[in-house]
Amino acid sequence: MSTPQPSMPQAQAAVPNRQAAGGPSYPGYTSPIPVVRTHLGNAIASEWTKIRSVRSTMWTLGVFVLLVIGIGLGAAALIAANASPESMRDENPLSFGFFGVLLGSMCVITLGVLTTASEYGTGMIRTTMVACPSRGRVLAAKAVVFFAVAFVTTLVSVLVVALADVALLDGARTPTGQEWLKGTVGISLYIALLGLLSLIVGSIIRHSAGAITLMIGVLLAPLVIALFMFSKSLEGLREALFEYSIPSQLSVFYSNPLSESGPSGWDPLWIVLGVTAAVFAVAFALLEKRDV
Repeated sequence: MSTPQPSMPQAQAAVPNRQAAGGPSYPGYTSPIPVVRTHLGNAIASEWTKIRSVRSTMWTLGVFVLLVIGIGLGAAALIAANASPESMRDENPLSFGFFGVLLGSMCVITLGVLTTASEYGTGMIRTTMVACPSRGRVLAAKAVVFFAVAFVTTLVSVLVVALADVALLDGARTPTGQEWLKGTVGISLYIALLGLLSLIVGSIIRHSAGAITLMIGVLLAPLVIALFMFSKSLEGLREALFEYSIPSQLSVFYSNPLSESGPSGWDPLWIVLGVTAAVFAVAFALLEKRDV
């Protein structure tokens, strides 16, 4: 017959310690890992590690910087070599950065979509949700990290172009303080919000190619469609598409709008902010209801 084994004093001592810590009692075991309550800062740190460690970030942002600075400086150099100082007297030198920002915005759109949709494509979103079960916190952390990266990258790029264009175009007028603010900080906020909108659309669609195609269509389709509307009966629709197209709104930040009517001043920034907030609310609601 077997004799009952005496209980181990270590196990008996572990039970009150565990109960005193406020956790469940597991006789004979005390975890050496401290249990702490997580918060949004932990999720932001995790998303920052992700976005800076994947190669797509470096490639897309590298191409973005190349397009914004390369095309912006190239356009200014071409104008400076062929235009007379008299013809440049009333021109805003900051406006020549428009073409590079327009093309570069497609890179920001692509990166925004990949920040969310790529995790669904690879299945890594399951690991993310296990590590942070609060889905809204995950989406908020992705939005904060991406917006900061997109804004800083855009601001540095457009500031380099703005300073170089002012130096190259001697005959152009000196930009006002308001024009400097809109041509650097304003356009950077707009591009970052456009990329954030792409991130949210990627979270809704959960397919990289589909979301990128949709966002590039939103960027270019309204202006292209408006250019081919020749019927007088569609004149009102054509004007609306032209005035509220993204290229037309980008031009407002450079004090050189493509249309005499439509948004002006800081209106494009409030428009994209409102649209982004509305789509973010939809994405948050869907994220809580759908399976991972």
